[in-house]
Amino acid sequence: MTAGPRLVVVGDPAGRRVAFFQDALRAAGLPGARAVPWTDVLRGGARFAAGETVRIDSPGEVPEVDLLLRGADDPARVEGSRLWYERFTAALAGLAAEAGRSGAVLVDDPAETAVLFDKRLTHGRLAAAGVPVPASPTSGPGGAPVRGWDDLVALMAGAGLRRVFVKPAHGSSASGVLAVETAGAGRVQAATSVERDGAGRLFNSLRVRRYTGAREVGALVDALAPDGLHVERWLPKAVQGGRAADLRVVVTGGRATHAVVRTSRSPLTNLHLGGARGDLAAARTAITAAGRRWEDAVAVCEGAAAAFPGTRCVGVDLLPGAGWRRFAVGEVNAFGDLLPGLTGLAGSGAEGLDTYGAQVADLLEHPPAPPPVRPPASTAGPRTTGTSTAP
Repeated sequence: MTAGPRLVVVGDPAGRRVAFFQDALRAAGLPGARAVPWTDVLRGGARFAAGETVRIDSPGEVPEVDLLLRGADDPARVEGSRLWYERFTAALAGLAAEAGRSGAVLVDDPAETAVLFDKRLTHGRLAAAGVPVPASPTSGPGGAPVRGWDDLVALMAGAGLRRVFVKPAHGSSASGVLAVETAGAGRVQAATSVERDGAGRLFNSLRVRRYTGAREVGALVDALAPDGLHVERWLPKAVQGGRAADLRVVVTGGRATHAVVRTSRSPLTNLHLGGARGDLAAARTAITAAGRRWEDAVAVCEGAAAAFPGTRCVGVDLLPGAGWRRFAVGEVNAFGDLLPGLTGLAGSGAEGLDTYGAQVADLLEHPPAPPPVRPPASTAGPRTTGTSTAP
């Protein structure tokens, strides 16, 4: 069996993500990782040992974990993402502190994970790094707040935007995302997977629906705003087979290792919302026909990942513009690697490996640096020299 780090994975021990990671370890000839459930972390019971390497994975959709993070009675509920974020980032800080006390090492920088789970901060960091992103009035820590529908209307008017994506600042998997379009005479409509019940509560569904009119759309925005909102220009996307198309590109160890085209008849291309995997070879051909190179698209994704140097693997949502001539980054996902059955790109170094196998290979080739060895604390007390060392 191959020698390697003593691995711990924090996640859902019964979930697909942890199972895929364990499979990748076994395929590499490594022993399985010790699995620590998020429930232990959130209740303060997670402990590590010196010499362990700790990989933090998604909390997933475990009802008990969701209740601890959001206080929601149903994982399908949209509201509560601000509280989720506050508790999640506090848990990350606790994990980092525990790792520091025990002499374990984290695979990823938890401070960067916290930025990646705030779309406003992520957008601002990408823009500062020169990565092409859609225009946004809410970008960065100094971005404009969106307290409700009236704020959104004013921001759109001030920036000359008639089509925008409105995203919960701390959401994921398109939860609560609205694709908003405005036209003359006050006409407005929004495409979203959000469904409202009779009490006005918001739920995620697997069907994209349309809301029309300022009253309906405005009510959704008002309900989402307390959790924080990010707004960005809705860029016209490239088309493949008559469907809107974008790409999820996984960057591992600084290199684009996996890519999948996502296509949809709606503005939301997420695969769980009815999107379908497209033809990557056809996309590369279209890029070349437009006078660009596939390497140009890859470079944008790797540049986005480079803005988060302390994070080993990210999923970059690349938005090819109409005609496949231009590229922008829509999002960077800390846990964007769940793409079952997808093997590595030719020339990436991950050929024949899935996204988890590529991460295991990267860990073996570039193990995280161990924490610095601190000298034992002296028990003799401070020495007195008679000379002040005050500045």
